[in-house]
Amino acid sequence: MAEQRMGFFTDTTVCIGCKACEVACKEWNDVPDDGFVFRATSYDNTGALGASTWRHVAFVEQDGRWLMMSDVCKHCTHAACLDVCPTGALFRTEFDTVVVQSDVCNGCGYCVPACPYGVIDRREDDGRAWKCTLCYDRLRGGMEPACAKACPTKSIQFGPLDELRERARDRVERLHAEGVTEARLYGEDPDNGVGGTGAFFLLLDEPETYGLPPDPVVTTRDLPAMWRWAGGAALALAAGVAVCFAGRKP
Repeated sequence: MAEQRMGFFTDTTVCIGCKACEVACKEWNDVPDDGFVFRATSYDNTGALGASTWRHVAFVEQDGRWLMMSDVCKHCTHAACLDVCPTGALFRTEFDTVVVQSDVCNGCGYCVPACPYGVIDRREDDGRAWKCTLCYDRLRGGMEPACAKACPTKSIQFGPLDELRERARDRVERLHAEGVTEARLYGEDPDNGVGGTGAFFLLLDEPETYGLPPDPVVTTRDLPAMWRWAGGAALALAAGVAVCFAGRKP
């Protein structure tokens, strides 16, 4: 593993909604057309993250202001998608990011409902799962991800996760001092329900406003306890059957 975990810090206060990140992601990763559907919900023509939308710029219209945010896979510390994958198609890289190997994916779809953020999805044409790789090939070549490289305002910042967290906290303190008291971080806390995320955000409203779950929890968290309960029940049942047979006369 890398000495430093790499990730994204997205500062939504400087996002201008230009969609350069969406275009750069599609061009570099050869992500296919996702329809370009007019949804009559502001200027958002992609709608949500999916198998053919690895970066999604949300446009939220409020009275007197716009809220914009470039969303992406969170590359969770405790990644449920990785936990449930039966083929090893999902793996954790040396940069502590989570990547899908499309040539290993069998299209079972277990990872789709496992993701607490609704990020990962399957393409209709081949059934395989796809999502952001945090430009794994670029990282291995010493380059930053395409979306961060293309962002003209540096709303998307890439680097060692510890440094990004410190930078983000300083940014929130500065905004609070300037009177922007609604500024808050989302996903950076290592003690949250997914152990912290490799892609976190500075928001100006509640997470739900941006289509984010307010308190995400890794969906495989309770599996060990469930297996223990199931094992205990099986042992109890076996013991009961043994007692019944032991008490019968030959």
